[in-house]
Amino acid sequence: MSIFASLRNWFMKGGAKLGMTKGLTKITDDDRVAIDPSEYERIQLAKKYYKDDLPLIHYRNSYGKRRHRAMSTLNVTKLASKRLASIIFNEQCELSLKDKVLNTFVNDIVEKNHFNLQFEQHLETGIALGGLAARPYVDDQNNIRIAWANADQFYPLRNNTDNISECVFASRTTQVENKQPIYYTLLEFHQWEDTDTYSITNELYRSTTRDTVGNQVPLATIYPNLQDQIEFAGGAIKKPLFAYFRTPGTNNKDLDSPLGVGIVDNSKSIIDAINRTHDQFVHEVKMGKRRIAVPAEMLRPSASGFGTGDDNQAHPPVFDQDMDVYEAMYGDTDNMKITDLTSDIRADQFKASIDYFLREFESQVGISTGTFSFDGEGVKTATEVVSENSTTYQTRSSYTTQVELFLNQLVTAILEVASTPQFFSDNQARVTGFNANANLGLSVHFDDGVFIDKDKQRADEMALVAAGIMPKKEYLIRNFGLSETDADTWLQEVQDEQPDLGTNSIEDNNSPDDYQGADE
Repeated sequence: MSIFASLRNWFMKGGAKLGMTKGLTKITDDDRVAIDPSEYERIQLAKKYYKDDLPLIHYRNSYGKRRHRAMSTLNVTKLASKRLASIIFNEQCELSLKDKVLNTFVNDIVEKNHFNLQFEQHLETGIALGGLAARPYVDDQNNIRIAWANADQFYPLRNNTDNISECVFASRTTQVENKQPIYYTLLEFHQWEDTDTYSITNELYRSTTRDTVGNQVPLATIYPNLQDQIEFAGGAIKKPLFAYFRTPGTNNKDLDSPLGVGIVDNSKSIIDAINRTHDQFVHEVKMGKRRIAVPAEMLRPSASGFGTGDDNQAHPPVFDQDMDVYEAMYGDTDNMKITDLTSDIRADQFKASIDYFLREFESQVGISTGTFSFDGEGVKTATEVVSENSTTYQTRSSYTTQVELFLNQLVTAILEVASTPQFFSDNQARVTGFNANANLGLSVHFDDGVFIDKDKQRADEMALVAAGIMPKKEYLIRNFGLSETDADTWLQEVQDEQPDLGTNSIEDNNSPDDYQGADE
């Protein structure tokens, strides 16, 4: 960092102490942020469980000394989040808009951003923490990209429990200055100045500690090309340029909060029970290692070289030198016998306990019983999965409703950016004639292969085609994932391959003139 920049930061720090510039300990300290700070304390706790960053186990050993060790856990928060995310949205999902031009434009952006893969991954963290956010932006090559924000990086400004119209995104960057780590936090505010003016304000904060936001510094400190504020007046922007996904259900931790609740928030006690039981089981397996007590003299090296590894020793070792099950015991050597100290491992009891807690966890999360617990059964057919996973299917339906709402908001924001010339270096909009207040007509085609026996579905729909109830084109689209254009191509090729039987009747081979000549 240059001397000028160091002096500038020093003056900014002094100004913050005098109230001339802004300093924040937490982002929620900003007057514009309309959310209870306890909501983000809850999210940070859920994040620790998702990362499996749990406290150490403290205990006293046989000599009364206080010791500690890492907990052996089952990260069911990660398991449940991944399972739900994979059955809610995956790479087979498709987006389609009723306007063909907009449909082509949006799907091109979806493909270039690897959206399906990215969204499934971010959806996993969103389910664990209670929500996620995304916003489109334009990169240096005038390409529209999608930026993601976890639940702890998104702060509502103006909102109600059903909709968030203003927010701030927080992103942190770490740099080393004078051999000391410096933490920069960029806050990006999205606000409505009035009904037809949308503004984006950028503020940068600098801190020497990880736990505080710090003091405001100029954007040019690390973002020389970023503007302090940009306004879109005259109704150029009609909808927020971001989308927020929240988990379904009421936020029972704060009834007035627009944020969702994650897996940990209502399942912490049962997750702790699963982790404790699993940790005790692993520890018991470790302590149950085979141990045999022998007189210490049998393992003690002697003056003649016994036990030193010398090949010429007069008395070779009694036990294998690589064997670690023997432990020296001191006592009366005349009465001391070789004794097996190995204790039994209560595997069945621990397994039953863990399965019991897992079933409780499955019930709280909304996943069908047996999803995580082991029942010893083999592979099941799709029909059996449908009949046994009704709870999972109902939970999935609730999530897909929220996903569709999120995707509608995100696609609207993408088209808003694409139709606004100010975002592009050449001042040329990529989309014209888009009306954000009109019905977008977005359809999300989720892949239901986990819950639907596709072989049976195809057979049933083939019967409908044979009966003339379902069009062949619709059958191809539903069962082979074809677009309308590809389905039309298939049908045309099938028709072209049909043999031309022609006509062999006398009437078809003779012209009217021939008949007239015969009558004459």
